[in-house]
Amino acid sequence: MRNLIIVCTLLCTVFSFSQSKEFSIKGQVLDGLDQSPLEAATVYLERAKDSSLVTYTITNKDGSFELEDQTSLENLNLLVSYVGYQSYKQKVTINKSVIDLGAIKLQISNSLDEVLIQSSAPVTIKKDTLEFNVNSFKTKKDATVEDLLKQLPGVEIDEEGKIKVNGKEVNKILVNGKPFFGNDPSITIKNLTKEIIEKIQVVDTKTKSEAFTGEEGDTENKTINLTIKEENNKGVFGRVAGGVGTDDRYEFAGMFNRFDNDQRISVLVGGNNINSPGFSFGEIEKMFGNGGSTWFNSNGSFSINGRQFGGGQGITTSNLVGANYADAFGEKTEVSADYFYSNSNSENETASQRETILSDSRYFSNSNSESDSDTQSHSINSDFEIKIDSTFFINIKPSFSSSTSTTTYNSNDETLNEDLTLTNQSTLNSFVENKSNNFSNQISATKKFGSKGAFIRFGINNSFNASESDDFINSNTEVFGDSAETINRNQFTDGDNNSDNLRSNVTYRLPIKEKEFFVNFEYEYQRNNDQNKQSAFDYNNTSNQYDVFNEALSTDFEYTDTKSVPGVSLSYRKEKWSARVGADYVLRTLKNEDGLRPQFNVERDFNAIELNSNFNYRFSKKASIYASYRLSNRPPALRQLQAFEDVSNPLNTVVGNPNLEPTNEHRLYMGFNAYNWKERTGFYIYANVSKNQNAVVSRTTIDSETLKRTTTYDNVNGNHNGYFGIDYSKKFKIDSVQSVRFKIGNWSNFSKNINYNNDVQYASNVFTYNPNVGIDYIYNDVFEFKPRYRLTITNNTYDIDAFEDINFTSHNLDLNTAFFLTKGLEWRNDITYNYNPNIADGFQKDAWFWNASVAYSVLKDKGLLTLKVYDLLDQNTNARRTATQDYIQDTQSTVLRQYFMLNFSWKFNSLGSKGETRGNGMYFTD
Repeated sequence: MRNLIIVCTLLCTVFSFSQSKEFSIKGQVLDGLDQSPLEAATVYLERAKDSSLVTYTITNKDGSFELEDQTSLENLNLLVSYVGYQSYKQKVTINKSVIDLGAIKLQISNSLDEVLIQSSAPVTIKKDTLEFNVNSFKTKKDATVEDLLKQLPGVEIDEEGKIKVNGKEVNKILVNGKPFFGNDPSITIKNLTKEIIEKIQVVDTKTKSEAFTGEEGDTENKTINLTIKEENNKGVFGRVAGGVGTDDRYEFAGMFNRFDNDQRISVLVGGNNINSPGFSFGEIEKMFGNGGSTWFNSNGSFSINGRQFGGGQGITTSNLVGANYADAFGEKTEVSADYFYSNSNSENETASQRETILSDSRYFSNSNSESDSDTQSHSINSDFEIKIDSTFFINIKPSFSSSTSTTTYNSNDETLNEDLTLTNQSTLNSFVENKSNNFSNQISATKKFGSKGAFIRFGINNSFNASESDDFINSNTEVFGDSAETINRNQFTDGDNNSDNLRSNVTYRLPIKEKEFFVNFEYEYQRNNDQNKQSAFDYNNTSNQYDVFNEALSTDFEYTDTKSVPGVSLSYRKEKWSARVGADYVLRTLKNEDGLRPQFNVERDFNAIELNSNFNYRFSKKASIYASYRLSNRPPALRQLQAFEDVSNPLNTVVGNPNLEPTNEHRLYMGFNAYNWKERTGFYIYANVSKNQNAVVSRTTIDSETLKRTTTYDNVNGNHNGYFGIDYSKKFKIDSVQSVRFKIGNWSNFSKNINYNNDVQYASNVFTYNPNVGIDYIYNDVFEFKPRYRLTITNNTYDIDAFEDINFTSHNLDLNTAFFLTKGLEWRNDITYNYNPNIADGFQKDAWFWNASVAYSVLKDKGLLTLKVYDLLDQNTNARRTATQDYIQDTQSTVLRQYFMLNFSWKFNSLGSKGETRGNGMYFTD
């Protein structure tokens, strides 16, 4: 059977080559009046029979274009589209290999809206918007938005699900301009299907107030807006799935959506014990959490728009319920809200070995721990947009979250000196219960004046956080040698932490030149108040109660951080470039009152200048460069300023330094990105450098005999760090059904850290290289092959003889394949090979990690039956090596092991022509 399929595929390929003929169509697009060239006009070919897209391109700076492809058809329709001009259409006869159409002159449209509505160009480039016409891009039947995005030029989705457009990360996804489950990209792109989407628009990310005033926004992040077809904006759709597997593994998920024009209601449920978010519906691409990185992290937690579900490493069993609501009330008010409930249990065992390097010696630490945690959480987020009139806009965003958790933790640790003689050891058993409630609210009111761009904006953000904890601890610490001692603790600690944060700001923009040159006057006031009370009680053998107050291990702080920040900035914006420069003067007061130790009260004033600037230049609609500089001032943390001795860890006493100075950080960022629509090539380069003055670092002194530590803090100069990267991609179209995309890049980071080792100051330099290469071979509806290789090289060098320079190298290979064997049958494989020769003896240095699935569509493609295998070779491990300036650590912890699972999912859809809703239920039509 296998050989028959291969032979048939080859015969079909040969037949298609024999019937197709290559062609090249050239021309130049000009303005019909002044004959000036039109850059970035969309030129595309369609089949005359069904208007399906054959190929397309974008005109160059001189208006020229070239379309290259092959076809068996005699005639094709050529269309040209450009914003503000009437669309052009011409029938082209494919009767020779090179066809020169000469000058194509577009006429200015009398009605811009009419042109935009009628245009079906695959790509439209507007002033600040990139727009894709969904119907122009072919995908597999019933594809999700994620499948669609992978087909769009300039769009990339990596193994961790991060989306980039022309090298810039997408941090928000909207549906018809409104949030969908809190803007979380993963929920949106994995559950909405292509068939309901009409266009995909890509713009710079802006706050709602920035969009209202027409400000520039965040030029380094992108927002995707999915516009739903008008006829598909009313009805219900969704999906349910469930699976059972070996080793008692299971998963279930369901999503229901009801769209009624402006009103949208969605419900999401899910649960599993396979470290999955719970709404993946069983597909192999989405079932393994972080993809290849699962090998190293195996983290059972996941997040939705910043909200955490699950927690801890190891194996997590999680359940969640979520709901999302969006609606418009009249023409002035829009409302959206979401609610999530989750519970999870995480179990983990960890073993680690650490070698700590001192200026005159070294020592070794071994640790084994077990943890078991349970968490339940609720969160509610809402967003109210009120447009009083065309000049006055109010945005209110209240949020509330509540969580309870319990954690059981046990550990055994030992420390050995350079001669491998045991110097101390400890055991710890603890049980912690924690409850927390958080409320926050953001209010923004913006009033515009006149038509030149003037406005005034008032904002206020406040939050209230309260948490309570009960911590039972039983520990034994033994120190050997001449200063031998034994420390036993059987204690209960009652924790009570509260914080009250307020931030208010006002901005007035004064236009110097209408819609181009502005002066911004700003003022910000911020007050953060934290109350931290930890009351420790020793166990009383007489009363059998925890009633002996332990003042040494108790704290009672009230910490207040108050700052006032007046500032001014200038901004200038032209069609091709924009710039902004600003300066703030920070007046900050840090105050700490210690209820138990008033002699350690602290009050410090810090005044500083902060600078910020950015510059953005667009060479063309295909390429741009961005640069920014920022000088920021960070005060020391409260704990670093407090002079009392923290002896909560018997082996490490921490003492603050009230004489610390604030840190000034200089940060410079530069980036260049370009995407050639004609050549299908992308090139991105970026770099970031930060330099710190008066950086706050730990200063630890270690007793040579007992290896007990005393830690304080100090300021140092000379610390800097940064990163830079380069990526290049090129897509080749072999023929009408085969394509290859080649990707190569490198990501590197570097740092210089001035630090102390046993009171000896030293500098460490770390440089890491991560070159990578990947190839995507696609044979439409037949086969996909996507190999990736990544090399990691780390060099650590030191300026003192006591530290030896260290070099590490690791290798990572990913092989992803997909076979579309017959109608409705798919076979997918996700294979990863990792090799790290530097791992210590006793830890696994290399292994293959192979996940596979076979899926078959049933019930007229509404159902999907999937058999998947996790870790087919049963080699999954979680061994990893961590290297810092003064230690090397190898760690291995609990990971999910091999299992087989049978999964079934079913989807329903009554949007548009797919069906209709009735009062007594729903039925489907083909």
